[in-house]
Amino acid sequence: MSRIAGRFADLKAAGRKALIPYITAGDPLKASTVPLLHGMVEAGSDILEIGVPFSDPMADGPAIQRSSERALKNGIGLSDVLKLVVEFRKRDSKTPIVLMGYANPIEAMGVGRFVAAAGAAGVDGAIVVDYPPEECGPFSDLCAKANIDCIFLLAPTSTDARIREVARAGTGYLYYVSLKGVTGVKSADAAEIAAQMPRLRAASKLPIGVGFGIKDAESARAISKIADAVIIGSRIVQEIESAGPEHAVARVKALLGPIRKALDS
Repeated sequence: MSRIAGRFADLKAAGRKALIPYITAGDPLKASTVPLLHGMVEAGSDILEIGVPFSDPMADGPAIQRSSERALKNGIGLSDVLKLVVEFRKRDSKTPIVLMGYANPIEAMGVGRFVAAAGAAGVDGAIVVDYPPEECGPFSDLCAKANIDCIFLLAPTSTDARIREVARAGTGYLYYVSLKGVTGVKSADAAEIAAQMPRLRAASKLPIGVGFGIKDAESARAISKIADAVIIGSRIVQEIESAGPEHAVARVKALLGPIRKALDS
């Protein structure tokens, strides 16, 4: 059983929902990343998504675009992200880590080399936005051999056929994008998401995480009533941007604490 599957099994047994925060590696500084990861775990996070900086993050709104720009200016590439995971694992061998990003850095490194390095570093899952399941069979096969989950995105516009394909190919959890468009621009609509859940549940037994548009404890609590996990990215990245390096960890923990309490209430 993967670390991700084990974490969801433990949460289900405890009657709890997963809190999955996202940060961009290397933002605001390279030295900030590992303390931020540990801080998010201390604030009650269950799985961590780490963004791999990329120059053209097509699914991401302005906040995460700016975070990628800052990280790239700090010289952070895919190899650096994997080294940061290794550093995090020196203190934490239990919290699942998912890398989220785009195909270009992986293709530049080489798919086989990336999967081997990610597995050795302690990565548990990969979300590659522009690797649709029908075009990444060799990547998925290598990930499966390395015990790395391949996590795919679904959206309000996904057809029944697309949902079945993602359910067939995906492992770890399904990532449901709660709205049309990019991250951090609109707010999630719990009623609209609830209306989509029967289709998703009928297609897959995987846990369902909902992201894009969840900004605070109230919206997180509403989503947790219908999904297995709440994914928060842009709101955290905005907090990091406004806090600066000295206060980023404290501000992110202060943001996540009430959200954790809301999910458990």
